[in-house]
Amino acid sequence: MRLERRRNASDAIFADEIGIEYGVLGDFRLRSAYQPIFAPHGRTLHAVAVEGLIEPHRAGRPVSPRVFFESIDVPDRLFVETMCRVLHLRNFHNIGVDGLDLFFNYNPMINDHPGRALAEIRLMSRHLGELGLAPRMLVCEITEQAADEALLARLVREMRRDGIRIAIDDFGTGHSTEERVSLLQPDIVKIDGGWFAEFCRHAAAERFFRPLVSSLHDRGAKVLVEGIEQSVHLRVALEGGVDLLQGFLLGRPALAGTIFNEEPLVIDALLGFDNKVVPLFARTLHQRR
Repeated sequence: MRLERRRNASDAIFADEIGIEYGVLGDFRLRSAYQPIFAPHGRTLHAVAVEGLIEPHRAGRPVSPRVFFESIDVPDRLFVETMCRVLHLRNFHNIGVDGLDLFFNYNPMINDHPGRALAEIRLMSRHLGELGLAPRMLVCEITEQAADEALLARLVREMRRDGIRIAIDDFGTGHSTEERVSLLQPDIVKIDGGWFAEFCRHAAAERFFRPLVSSLHDRGAKVLVEGIEQSVHLRVALEGGVDLLQGFLLGRPALAGTIFNEEPLVIDALLGFDNKVVPLFARTLHQRR
């Protein structure tokens, strides 16, 4: 899909009758959705953050994000990514829950010039106060595409200087490796959901996953596992000692303006245990104390 050139992403953003903002690109309407991210506390999981995701609509019906993004011509992808990020930042207050952090995706290599990448970050940071956002509330997920490592390190330093935390996305696939962890020294490492689901099929998954989590902790990073869709995924992640969890088993993305469920999730119920059974991961945690 070829787009008419626009210099400012805000020119393509509008608000509906209740103040929820959306983007317009040709036949598409782009809406912000937020997926909760949880942290374990005792026998429950508590929402501590959300990830901003785009839900494209055409003719009033949802369209696969992959289909939408693959339809965008390369020269227009910077404009589209910028607009998506602006939508997530502007709509974040519509969640109506205080104390949550906001994760957003950022691919620095979508810029056609290093200077534009740096300018984009500085512009975003400069306008956060107008949206009622503090930099410490934001976590920038660096996508796993190949990149100029020197530029990538410079961009990360720029964001971190402004107070924005850094996450490496899709760890375990592509370019998201331990070498990139060493280079960027992220605050958070996101374990790729597809890789993790395949890993969980092995009988000794818990035993082999725990050292990986420990090694990332030793580097000063928290560990987030995404793609938690089955109880076995949750069990392996908890037994591994991860800090954060995300996935359809715990909560699906919800459009901006949807009532956010603040109720903690009961771990035993998610694992399929009743309160008379002590699951393995609980025994493991007890043994560590």
